[in-house]
Amino acid sequence: MPCMASSADQGKRLALTYCARCHAIDKVSQSPLKIAPPFRTLHERYPVETLEEALAEGIVTGHPAMPEFRFEGDQIGDFIAFLKTLE
Repeated sequence: MPCMASSADQGKRLALTYCARCHAIDKVSQSPLKIAPPFRTLHERYPVETLEEALAEGIVTGHPAMPEFRFEGDQIGDFIAFLKTLE
């Protein structure tokens, strides 16, 4: 029977695969790319749930080194669940 709940572990795997080259994805490290905010600080700027739509439509930033990211629905839930573990 498949589990339908979002998986923070799967979200962490997504972060490791797509984000960790530039962003700190744990509770203590500095981001490898200085201008990339550590994921543990995102909730201080806005509720991480507000990222759901941007992740679905494709995150585009004013920073040219950041590629556009677009996740599938189940990946978005997993990624948000992971971000919440860092709050």
